[in-house]
Amino acid sequence: MQKIFTLLFSLCTISAYAQNYGGSVYDRERRPLQEATVYNQRTGAHTHTNEVGTFRLQDGQPGDTLKVSHVSFKTQVLVLQKQSQTIILEPSNLELNEVAITSSIRHLNIISDIDLKTNPVKSSQELLRKVPGLFIGQHAGGGKAEQIFLRGFDIDHGTDINISVDGMPVNMVSHAHGQGYADLHFLIPEIIENIDFDKGPYHADKGNLATAGYVAFKTRERLDNNNVTVEAGKFNTYRTLGMFNLVNDGKQSAYVAADYQMTDGYFVSPQHFNRINLTGKYTAYMDNNDKLSLSVSHFNSKWDASGQIPQRAIDAGLITRFGAIDNTEGGNTSRTNVNLQYLKHVDENTFVRSTAFYSRYNFELYSNFTFFLEDPVNGDQIRQKENRSIFGFESELNKSFYPGGNPLEFKAAVGLRNDNVDNIELSHTVNRKTTLEQLKLGDVNETNLYAYASAEYKLGNWLINPAVRVDHFEFDYVDKLATAYATQSQGKSIVSPKLNFLYNPSNKIQYFLKLGKGFHSNDTRVVVAQKGLETLPGAYGADLGLIWKPVSKLVVNTALWYLFLEQEFVYVGDAGIVEPSGKTTRKGIDLGARYQLGRWIFINGDLTYTHGRSNEAAKGEDRIPLAPVVTVAGGVSLHHPSGINAGINTRYLGHRPANEDNSIVAKGYCVTDANISYQYKQFTIGVITENIFNTAWNETQFATESRLKDEPAPVTEIHFTPGTPFNIRGTLSYKF
Repeated sequence: MQKIFTLLFSLCTISAYAQNYGGSVYDRERRPLQEATVYNQRTGAHTHTNEVGTFRLQDGQPGDTLKVSHVSFKTQVLVLQKQSQTIILEPSNLELNEVAITSSIRHLNIISDIDLKTNPVKSSQELLRKVPGLFIGQHAGGGKAEQIFLRGFDIDHGTDINISVDGMPVNMVSHAHGQGYADLHFLIPEIIENIDFDKGPYHADKGNLATAGYVAFKTRERLDNNNVTVEAGKFNTYRTLGMFNLVNDGKQSAYVAADYQMTDGYFVSPQHFNRINLTGKYTAYMDNNDKLSLSVSHFNSKWDASGQIPQRAIDAGLITRFGAIDNTEGGNTSRTNVNLQYLKHVDENTFVRSTAFYSRYNFELYSNFTFFLEDPVNGDQIRQKENRSIFGFESELNKSFYPGGNPLEFKAAVGLRNDNVDNIELSHTVNRKTTLEQLKLGDVNETNLYAYASAEYKLGNWLINPAVRVDHFEFDYVDKLATAYATQSQGKSIVSPKLNFLYNPSNKIQYFLKLGKGFHSNDTRVVVAQKGLETLPGAYGADLGLIWKPVSKLVVNTALWYLFLEQEFVYVGDAGIVEPSGKTTRKGIDLGARYQLGRWIFINGDLTYTHGRSNEAAKGEDRIPLAPVVTVAGGVSLHHPSGINAGINTRYLGHRPANEDNSIVAKGYCVTDANISYQYKQFTIGVITENIFNTAWNETQFATESRLKDEPAPVTEIHFTPGTPFNIRGTLSYKF
């Protein structure tokens, strides 16, 4: 491993540079534009800007005509006059015919860019739906992190997807409720600038939990304008939002945003849900294009919930679809984040990006999955609780150079993350007040040290991306219920190589082959109990596909993929937890399209099919519980110059096995939402609807063994949380 890093770093000493011309691309407020396409009309060569907005053109020379484009900016055609020049792009309406497909490792970002412009996010629960093929489900009153489905995974709340905001991790490892628990509700949707995502374990900068994929959100550095919004709707639903620029000039920017939401929900027992979000961000633009950003955010949420209900109780007339067996479920949670990012320019070919973060997190959740199965007198309610501090940093070197006249982008980084969890608890409770028994109680201290190196070498129309990542974990656990004090400790390391190939014969098509190894760590309490066995199970993946513009206003993306996991985490209904299982194999196909009809209408669609099986189970008993097989999502949006904006979106999740032999099936659903708004000067009035056809659908489903009060024997069947019925709310915004 030392030889690999030595070889990669030695590339920085290469001094044989070709005559390469380049520059920087900014918006009119001098913000760097990443992934802008730069096309040399003389040579046919094309490239893209990096995260600091710079680009280099191989074999460029004065007098060449360049075509520079970016999603939602006016394409600019200019003559190259000097070896390095600055280009300013003006905003415009999205035009798919101006979108070019470049040789970028993060090539799928073109899809999220289009989707954010044509279908803005309307709530924090919709954030993850911007990833094509990703479905979510809420089953605890709106305050609990959503259940996630992607690429044939029931990811639970984040076990197999790496989620971050401005470089700060969202996932909670060794969490009281589930491994990788990712509560994204602290992020206000309106401050999102872009979404970076990919599926599979192919990126060295994405480590733990990045098996099915990753999602990285980036927030705005400055606001386009101040904004005050109020919303009101059915089920006593209200929301207020305020976003205000404090400073906004060429040297610095700062803004604050506040969001408050409340609702009783559509259940018989009111949810009494409320959440407050506060965010502030300051950015300083220094000499030599250095940049310093500091963001601080806080959110607090509390709620009641009706939980997952058994079908037999509805059939017997004991409750309705929106009723409850135990309506004392619910909880409260909060998170405070401080995130510092510094971008340092060393020279025109080198910059260093550093991030440091701290989070303080509290969580308390009351659930009852089995009702009176374990305790016929008091019931089976449980409390899961923890208090956590997270600290981490990462520093990444980015270097551009040209061995043999061919561009090479090199990255190398080191980082650390530490989770210190006090009093992580599982207890048997009654009515959220009385603790009958503490089942588990202890302190977790988990540390992840890592380093990675990645090279992007462009050779003609080819882009070759070898990379390697090394992670080391230290797991410490103190069991507070043990008679004697003792720290249980285990350490483990893993090496994750990656190799990606991209081929761009033109700016209209890209072929790709992605190969890589990733991993998800196990819960610290499981690791020390198993004495380090199956601590960091690997995930081995391959993607073969393309992104293509067959006509000027149509973008198509597709991939055939394969993923093998050394260890699966499977939902266990009778305990309401996840636990390690065996090896699994998944393979499937992704297909998506984005089309612009005329100037104002945009059509999108995504389809996925997955075949997933447990490798070590007998045939017929090898299904992966709750793993999606077929998903479809699509919609139409209209953006008219008169100020009218409208959209209709449909999502379909097919039937899927709820247990290993498929004898219990989780029913699929098809739900359609719609919205319309009108902007007049500074005012925007709109209507947002959910489930416009009032479909009776089950948002989350589990095969669970439970017993009702006075029931003679337990029953295993589908338990579910009903999805929202027809819902409508109105919005009014004022921008100034």
